[in-house]
Amino acid sequence: MRRYVHATGDDAFLLECGAEMLVETARLWVDLGFYSERKGGQFCINTNLMARENLRYAAQVVGAIRAEKPHEYDALVHKTGLEAAEIESWTRAADHMYVPYDEALQIIPQDDSFLEREPWDFTNTPQDHYPLLLFYHPLEIYRKQVIKQADVVLAMFLLGDTFSLEEKKRNFEYYDRFTTGDSSLSSCVEAIIAGQVGDLDKAVNYGIAALLMDLADVGGNVRDGCHIASMGGTWMMLAYGLGGMRDHDGSLSFWPRRAPKDDAIMRFPVTYREQRLAVEITPETVRYTLQAGDRLTIRHETEEIVLTREAPLAVRPVSRW
Repeated sequence: MRRYVHATGDDAFLLECGAEMLVETARLWVDLGFYSERKGGQFCINTNLMARENLRYAAQVVGAIRAEKPHEYDALVHKTGLEAAEIESWTRAADHMYVPYDEALQIIPQDDSFLEREPWDFTNTPQDHYPLLLFYHPLEIYRKQVIKQADVVLAMFLLGDTFSLEEKKRNFEYYDRFTTGDSSLSSCVEAIIAGQVGDLDKAVNYGIAALLMDLADVGGNVRDGCHIASMGGTWMMLAYGLGGMRDHDGSLSFWPRRAPKDDAIMRFPVTYREQRLAVEITPETVRYTLQAGDRLTIRHETEEIVLTREAPLAVRPVSRW
């Protein structure tokens, strides 16, 4: 929701229904979590990273509506029964959210007990026994270090501006060996983070796996319908992974890298706040062209670039992996 609003500038969506959704989801997380004395009074919940962002954004949006749109705020209060103390409780929970961290490995554990489990025996698992849940009992799977999709890695993509490149690299490399990729939503995310941390081989291999999910009927279930989210993830793999696109907190930036083949060229369009941008990455340069709109500010790595109707083109060198 936050990315949609940043990309479109559709603040009316928040006023009409988005804020109400944030109120109810924030209430859900506060209700599910608790303050643990054993963990120093921190707020504990299973899906902590995304829940923290939900709580923070809900408090931010509702607070802004209360300050800037009093009529709409009154309507929101009437519709949801919202009390001011609730907003404070969301902020407090977000600020005190417990996020496990292993000092020895310098990674975020999948859960509190994940690092104490025995690793799954991948060597003696037949290739035709994937997805694991179709061939092994859940109690056997959940007692082992094995995951069907890259949950922590996904969080590091969605919340990419809150993690350093080194943190992403350590977590990606650790969880990569335990991830089966049984979920159709896994390969595209792994390809994105592999691209961000500079692992070209895995970025390409996971990207191909995402691309072939339906084309090669990897799961054997295309007869039941296409994996639409995975198809979207394939585009994201190209734009966010190889294209290096970032869209955190309302700003659009690019960290493109040279394509896998020396003669490869990648092109993709992006519409951001009603401005249409075309990105073309060649082995040596990246071209940013404002195709529609009056003005768009982007960043190429750390450099700010302003594209206008009068000066719609910027060309910059492409960094090596």
